[in-house]
Amino acid sequence: MNGKIVGGVILVAAAIAGITLYYLQVYGYYREAPTPPQGVELVSLSTDMPEPILTDNFRAIDADSSPIRYRACFDTTLSLAMLSETYVVSDEIEPRNAPGWFDCFDAKAIGEELEAGTALTFLSQKNIHFGVDRIVAITSDGRGYIWHELNDCGEKSYDGTVVGEACPDQPSR
Repeated sequence: MNGKIVGGVILVAAAIAGITLYYLQVYGYYREAPTPPQGVELVSLSTDMPEPILTDNFRAIDADSSPIRYRACFDTTLSLAMLSETYVVSDEIEPRNAPGWFDCFDAKAIGEELEAGTALTFLSQKNIHFGVDRIVAITSDGRGYIWHELNDCGEKSYDGTVVGEACPDQPSR
């Protein structure tokens, strides 16, 4: 009889821990994020500096628990041809998944558009956090998506490799 009670307590504790972990990963840490002060920016080919672009319907989420949890969606009237001639294009970038409840950001659909060539990715800001770049994808019909991606410094830093001189100094903790 004692074994059944102990087993039941263990099962209930495991279920509570599992539900709590799920909630924290999918809902708990995220919050609505405001539009960036300068709006959506892309790095210019001519100045190598971020410049704001025209946008509408901006929505974003972020979490303090990780610098790569940022996701955003927006609309723009700018064409891919004009954007690709004016701003730095990022290569071989795959969007990161967003929580299912943030319905404007579908990483699989964005990835399919990138693969089909109906969307392009652009560099928005280098080292927005140490080792993390902000990436913007824009589709041919004017839908835009933003997420954060580890750059070379970030990948080296997080896997334990020596970072080297090409990377900025890490902020003190």
